[in-house]
Amino acid sequence: MLVDLNSGQELMERDADRRFVPASITKVMTLFVAFELIDEGKLSPTNIYTVRPETFKEWHNKGSRMFLPHDARVSVDELLIGIAAVSANDGSIVLAEGAAGSVDNWLDLMNAKARELGMQSSHFGTPNGWMDEGRTYTTARDLVILARAIVTRHPYKYARYFGRNGFVYNGIAQDNHDPMIGSVEGADGMKTGFTNEAGYGFLGTAVRGGRRLVMVVAASDTHQRRKQAAYQLIEWGFSRFETRPLFAAGSTVGMAEVQNGMESGVPLVAPANINATFPVGGLQRDVKLTIHYEGPLQAPVRQGERIAELEIEVAGLPPSRVPLVTAVAVEKAGVWQRFVNGIRGIFT
Repeated sequence: MLVDLNSGQELMERDADRRFVPASITKVMTLFVAFELIDEGKLSPTNIYTVRPETFKEWHNKGSRMFLPHDARVSVDELLIGIAAVSANDGSIVLAEGAAGSVDNWLDLMNAKARELGMQSSHFGTPNGWMDEGRTYTTARDLVILARAIVTRHPYKYARYFGRNGFVYNGIAQDNHDPMIGSVEGADGMKTGFTNEAGYGFLGTAVRGGRRLVMVVAASDTHQRRKQAAYQLIEWGFSRFETRPLFAAGSTVGMAEVQNGMESGVPLVAPANINATFPVGGLQRDVKLTIHYEGPLQAPVRQGERIAELEIEVAGLPPSRVPLVTAVAVEKAGVWQRFVNGIRGIFT
């Protein structure tokens, strides 16, 4: 799957709703949960956790790791770098146990965040994606939702922890296995995954000229084919499509009808810049815009309330939707004002 995050439009998808085993791509959700907890004041990068003997025994030699020593005291900041840069299985478990008290508690947080984001076809049974007989699964569409959330809600943390060439910890230098970093212009991270159960997968992103594409490749049979597919897909997206502005943040897109309010309607505005993606050379008139909302709205209506969506249809591409919010508040009308509105409605 390939999506332009600036417009939300799908540029390509094949079996995007088919469930698959994500392997270490799971760690993107672990990192997202950590970023959310930091913003909520429940976790700090300076927190120090001690590696439990049981954790060391199980994970010190299992898959990709940051080689945490027995009884090591390690900061959350180091754990996040290890997880993002070198796919640390051991670091993921230490973070889960330290931040949530147990792996099970951490999994509850992961699955709650998945539901909150609308990842309807995903479930997490492990913080690091280690094989668990299929209890952990996701889809390409859900991973794009997760990628959008992590880069838009946490741009500074994303820039700090993702996109590194590698990581040195405990005197051991390791490279990042991301197939695009260093070889694709604008590539700045996300996560690879591999197990015998899952094959080779990749959630990746790149940004050029302020335009960000997110892609998912799953179940490749070799890491070379995964790399080739990732490279071809992202370059195709940047070379064959372009993004153009439709509405600036704060500009009025349309109106929504309001019933029993001091006003009969409320302006709908763009909470952020709204763009559309076109095939290169495509015409601006090849776009159809439709506002959707459950109406008429019932007063009172709050300012900034997300009550509508703008559907963007570009010829040759699937439609996408972006949110619209109310520009002002509309208070509930009294009896006289409702009478005036009724008379006004007859003539308008």
